[in-house]
Amino acid sequence: MAEDLDIDQFDDEEVALFEHHHMVIDKKQSMVRIDKYLTDKLANATRNKVQTAIDNGHITVNGKTVKSNYKIKPGDEIKVFLEKPVMHTEVIPEELPLDIIYEDDYLLIINKPPGMVVHPAHGNWTGTLVNGLVHYFNQLPELQGNSGRPGLVHRIDKDTSGLLVIAKSEAAMTDLANQFFHHTIDRTYIALVWGEPEADEGTINAHVGRSAKDRKVMMAFPDGSQGKHAITHYKVLKRLRYVSLIQCNLETGRTHQIRAHMKHIGHPLFNDTMYGGDKIRKGTQFSKYKSFVQNCFDLMPRQALHAKSLGFVHPITKKHVYFEVPLPEDFSSVLEKWEQYVVFEK
Repeated sequence: MAEDLDIDQFDDEEVALFEHHHMVIDKKQSMVRIDKYLTDKLANATRNKVQTAIDNGHITVNGKTVKSNYKIKPGDEIKVFLEKPVMHTEVIPEELPLDIIYEDDYLLIINKPPGMVVHPAHGNWTGTLVNGLVHYFNQLPELQGNSGRPGLVHRIDKDTSGLLVIAKSEAAMTDLANQFFHHTIDRTYIALVWGEPEADEGTINAHVGRSAKDRKVMMAFPDGSQGKHAITHYKVLKRLRYVSLIQCNLETGRTHQIRAHMKHIGHPLFNDTMYGGDKIRKGTQFSKYKSFVQNCFDLMPRQALHAKSLGFVHPITKKHVYFEVPLPEDFSSVLEKWEQYVVFEK
C-alpha cells in the first residue's frame, strides 16, 4: 500500500520549515534550560521530542540555533519550526492555465512553467498547480499523510520547469508511488551550470541533507555522515567556455539533489540564488562580460533547471510510456545567448 511507503519522490521540492510557535521570554522568567522550558510550555511535547527538534535545527533563539542545554534569558525570542505547515488543508479551486501534454482516465502529464508552486502551503495558498487541478478535475486521490495535495505523487521546485505526472485514480496513485519508491521511474533534467566539468560524464554519489547553518539549504555529505543516500549521473551536452549545458539523470530523488550535488563538485546551477549560482563564478572582469551575465540573469531569474523527460510503466496498461518537453523560452533564450557569445569571442 502507498501509505506504508517512505516516499522519497516528495523530496523534489523547495525545502520549507513552517513556523508553528513564536514566543518572547518574559522579563521575570528565570534562566532555565530551553528543552525543559519548551517541554513545559508546548502541548503534547516531550523532552525527547524537543531535544530532537533542537538537534535538527528546528528551534531558534534570536534567529540562531542552540543546544538543548542553552539557558533562556528574559527577552529571548524563540521560534519553533516544523516540516509541515500549520493545518490548512482546504484547497481553493482556481481556473488556471494548465499545460497538459497527455491525459487518459488514470493519469495526466503536466508541463509546469517556472515560477508556479506545485501545491498550497504556507505563503502560497492560491495560484498553485493543485489549485488549478481541483478546478478541472473532481475527486483526485490523495496519498495518506498528504492531505491537501490531491493527485500528487512527486513534485519539483517552484522555479524548476518541466514534467510532472498526476494520478487521477487510487489505483494509479498507488502504482506510481511504488515506482517512485523503488526508483524505477526514469527522469532526465537539463541544467546550465557554471564552469566546465573535467569529465564529459560522471556520477556523483554523496548523501544529501540539510545544512546546519541554513535549514532551507541542502548539502552534500560524501562521507555519508549525514543526510540520505543520493546518486546523480551527469553528462556534458555543450561546453560554452564559462558555463556548460548538462544532462542529469536521477537514481534517487532527494530534496534539491541536483542543485546540491552540482555545487558540491564546483559547478552550481546558473542563477541558483540558494546555492551561489547567482554570482559570476567563471569568466573575465570586463564590464562588458558582467553586463552580459546580468542580462542573462534578468532573462531567466531562476535556477537553470528543467525536468525534460519522464519514463515509467503505465499503472494500468503496464506498457512503458515516455514523455518529453523542450526547454521553456527563458532557458532556451539564455542558452542561445551563451552560444552566440562563445562564437563572437573566438
